[in-house]
Amino acid sequence: MREGTLSQDVRRSGRKGIYMRQLKNQKIAAASAGLMLCMALCPLSAYAAEDDGKLMLAAGVTTVLETSRSTEEYIQLAQQAQGAAWGYTNIGIANVESGNLNVRATPSTDGKMVGKMPKDSACEVLESADGWAYVKSGEVEGYVSLDYLLTGPDAKLKANELVRTVVLVNTDGLNVREEPNTESAVLTQVPQGEELEYVETLEGWIKVAIDSDEAYVSEEYVTVTERLDTAITMTELLYGLGVSDVRVELVEYAKQFVGNRYVYGGTSLTNGADCSGFVMSVFKKFGVSLPHHSGSQAGYGTKISAGDLQPGDLIFYGNSRGTINHVAIYIGNGQVVHASNKKTGIKISKYNYRSPVKYVRILQN
Repeated sequence: MREGTLSQDVRRSGRKGIYMRQLKNQKIAAASAGLMLCMALCPLSAYAAEDDGKLMLAAGVTTVLETSRSTEEYIQLAQQAQGAAWGYTNIGIANVESGNLNVRATPSTDGKMVGKMPKDSACEVLESADGWAYVKSGEVEGYVSLDYLLTGPDAKLKANELVRTVVLVNTDGLNVREEPNTESAVLTQVPQGEELEYVETLEGWIKVAIDSDEAYVSEEYVTVTERLDTAITMTELLYGLGVSDVRVELVEYAKQFVGNRYVYGGTSLTNGADCSGFVMSVFKKFGVSLPHHSGSQAGYGTKISAGDLQPGDLIFYGNSRGTINHVAIYIGNGQVVHASNKKTGIKISKYNYRSPVKYVRILQN
């Protein structure tokens, strides 16, 4: 029996705090490695002193680490972290003022776009030459301009500011519940490999954010870890390949706002929108009038099946009572674009990142 399906529920206690202790150790290791890097690059005066269990270090920067660990243990942690920050050995960070950094198939501004790195997302820099870097970020590989990529010590220092705590799903069909108990209603289910926003750890449960809702998952089937954002796979729709021109244009138009803010009640594609405001404003550009409410939008158009989805169709998601509370635009390749929440803004996700409850066709051509 497991919490991974609607009819199978298990929860395990006795592990309270284990994830947060692991994360604390990771942060100490990363800070130590960063400090050693600064000492190597900036040979300024350094000192170390112990006072009331606090180890204080300075070498161009000052970091206070509160722990009972010995200096030898710090050195060991630093050696473990050095050169492998959050899984990266040669990290790069997208350094754009807003929007995204284009990832291209060839090192040229004319190269086909294969993905986008949102502002402050991370990548592994595999090689660089002539103003371009060949990178791997998430599932995307390609070339980015070095003019808009932090590398070396600057990237590592920036990554320390950007790292966020996420909840990685380790089983398929994980129940996301409204309350932290197995008798609580299931808000939705999420597939294996999905990342949820971490809120806090409880006894046997992890509180998460999914779109604009907060809910709970059993700690038995998730891993709390630290991650940096990565690139978005961006399959470009082409004209004349079985998809109508208006669908191609609508999807490409919607995708250009990825990375912009989520604002509850908002309808601005540039200054902030919520899920239904985003959909409403995108479709308005193409002469389609929709209400500013996901539940009401679900009543427009024609209901279709998942197998009939085409780019430009709408996918709706709901709560445990079947009430629709979120909407996204299908963009092809099993993906949707949607205004998710304040932390992530407008983003691209797998269409089944949570359980869909309805598929609707608004565009009839």
